[in-house]
Amino acid sequence: MPAASAAATAGWFVYMLECAGGRLYTGIALDVAARYAQHCRGRGAAFTRINPPLRIVAAMPMPDRSQALKAEAALKKRSRHDKLAWARQWPWHAPSA
Repeated sequence: MPAASAAATAGWFVYMLECAGGRLYTGIALDVAARYAQHCRGRGAAFTRINPPLRIVAAMPMPDRSQALKAEAALKKRSRHDKLAWARQWPWHAPSA
């Protein structure tokens, strides 16, 4: 399924943020842009309060919360190199208004 049509049917996303100091943060959300805004306001994870987010790097659509959590856990175990390769496969494109 192409990424565009997958995103249209997805409920959940695994997303990656680039944060201060070049650090990467991975999480899950129903609405990536809204969750990013929460992180920017300091309402997200403790990690993003300490390392403020700079941009959304990638987001991969997932069919449900359970699969999103499993994919997030697996992604967090990968090396930085592998995480960046994953991000290149799922670049973030803000939804059209």
